[in-house]
Amino acid sequence: MINDIKKDAEARMQKSLTALETAFKKVRTGRAHPSLLDTVMVPYYGSDTPLSQVGNIGVEDGRTLVVTCWEKPMIPVIEKAIMKADLGLNPSSTGDIIRIPLPALTEETRRNLIKVVRKEAEQGRVSIRNIRRDANSDIKELLKEKEIGEDEERKGEEDVQKLTDKFVASIEALLSKKETELMEV
Repeated sequence: MINDIKKDAEARMQKSLTALETAFKKVRTGRAHPSLLDTVMVPYYGSDTPLSQVGNIGVEDGRTLVVTCWEKPMIPVIEKAIMKADLGLNPSSTGDIIRIPLPALTEETRRNLIKVVRKEAEQGRVSIRNIRRDANSDIKELLKEKEIGEDEERKGEEDVQKLTDKFVASIEALLSKKETELMEV
């Protein structure tokens, strides 16, 4: 029973970590990378489709992304979707290709992006701690129903705490990596 609680907690913590990684991908650094457009959804024949499924995303140079559409009528739709994605990007099309120049980051913009990244990381840590609280309350419930003993309860809570520490350390590593990425000129 305790193993089930630990497995559930670990799976939920992993989902929180994955969500944080996705949030960090949205925060752009100074250089162009196709993953910046991973979250862009394009209306395609009545359903929202990821941009990567309606066109090819590439890097032209260090500051410019290029989207090659597979269907020419989709170009204005894709441009609109990129602008609506709230990434601070302004695409421009030339025939079959959409070019997306990335504006250079100023020092102030970098500092603001670091604040955003730290806030996201704190939300991730809070999420992990909430999962720990839920798991510990499930373990206490088992003790109250006399399905486990006090030693098993203590061991289960220690294991959940180790799991929590591991995922919080992962969040810290992601945060420091993203901060150094943002401060690179």
